[in-house]
Amino acid sequence: MNDIIKKRIADINSGKVPEGYKKTKVGIVPVEWETVRLKNISKHSTEKNKDLKYHETYSNSATQGIIKQTDYFDKQISNSENIDGYYVVRQNDYVYNPRISVSAPCGPINKSHFSETGVMSPLYTVFRLNDEYKENGYIEHYFKSPFWYRYMSSVANYGARHDRMNITNDDLFNMPISFPPLPEQQKIAEILSTQDKLIELQEKKIEQLKKLKKAYLQKMFPKKGSKYPEIRFKGFTDPWEQRKLGDHSEIVAGGTPNTGYPEYWNPKEIPWMSSGEINNKVIYSTDNMISKIGFSNSSAKWVKEKSVLIALAGQGKTRGTVAISEIPLTTNQSIAAIQPDSFLYYKFLFQNLEGRYNELREVSSGDGTRGGLNKQIISDLVVLAPEIQEQIKIGDFLCDIDTLITLHQRKLEQEKQKKKALMQLLLTGKVRVKI
Repeated sequence: MNDIIKKRIADINSGKVPEGYKKTKVGIVPVEWETVRLKNISKHSTEKNKDLKYHETYSNSATQGIIKQTDYFDKQISNSENIDGYYVVRQNDYVYNPRISVSAPCGPINKSHFSETGVMSPLYTVFRLNDEYKENGYIEHYFKSPFWYRYMSSVANYGARHDRMNITNDDLFNMPISFPPLPEQQKIAEILSTQDKLIELQEKKIEQLKKLKKAYLQKMFPKKGSKYPEIRFKGFTDPWEQRKLGDHSEIVAGGTPNTGYPEYWNPKEIPWMSSGEINNKVIYSTDNMISKIGFSNSSAKWVKEKSVLIALAGQGKTRGTVAISEIPLTTNQSIAAIQPDSFLYYKFLFQNLEGRYNELREVSSGDGTRGGLNKQIISDLVVLAPEIQEQIKIGDFLCDIDTLITLHQRKLEQEKQKKKALMQLLLTGKVRVKI
């Protein structure tokens, strides 16, 4: 990016109008660009599903776009008795969902790419672009950007429901849109679509690696009733043996952080959790703000990342549930943590994937919330394991796959950030494309 473009961007960001630009209702844009209203390029579609002509029901997701309801909910929510009043959605139609979320603060507007005609809840607004714009990729990318949020926020009435954008159809279709000349629109859409394909390719790579890891987890650990895994590293032939967890891992049972030190209770400083938060979930976090404050005045202990968290307390199915921590944290006294070598971490991850939590519940006894599950019982719990050198080999191998997944996830995030930057520059005209 040369100095001229950098200065232009800085000027526009500060509110100055550079030469060749103008100030409009949608911001500072190139003089060749128009500002059109949504109603000028589209028509509101209120076509109803008369005589139950169509049965495929779609949902409009903020993260997945327009998808089949069966894919979104794993089952059909609507039925033939309630879809006669649904709106018909055809290929290239747009749908506005007024439900707001973190990823869609004004509700999502998405385009249907299904060739099959379907129906959509009457809570949504369906509109169709004029014939000359139906294949226009620029408009689709524009609605994936945040540039229309300010207008929506200015006309919305938030008094009715906090989880929905309360806006009239008249206000929706009066939305102003930055509109470059068509050749420039096409070029912008081409660049952004190419970036979308890079993101999609990266997501597929990650999914393939996760499937590969799951396949190895299934094959590198013996099936129930066997002492031999399906595949092994060269040189290892001995059967796996029953070994105590405590012989391979440190078992940590933490206490409650000292209430005299408020910083211990700040989740932004020291993540910590209780047994009710485990509930068979895998715990992920991107928050690395871990406090370095000492624990000399607290019974709480650090739990390392990649530890297996076990609920000691809780009634019914809560006690004995398992989670994997992906970050360092501290817990209250109702949780024990197995801080294993990498082999046992992956063994428990495999058991988590297969839903094998019951053995922990079975070794506990007694009624009430605590029962008999404690640090010693967990330490004495027997698991099937190979000798130490094979454990190291398995752990290192699976760690390498995890590292590769992490690298691709970082690459994915970089590509997403690049897409975001391109949208900021191209959809505003701060950077012009060559036609």
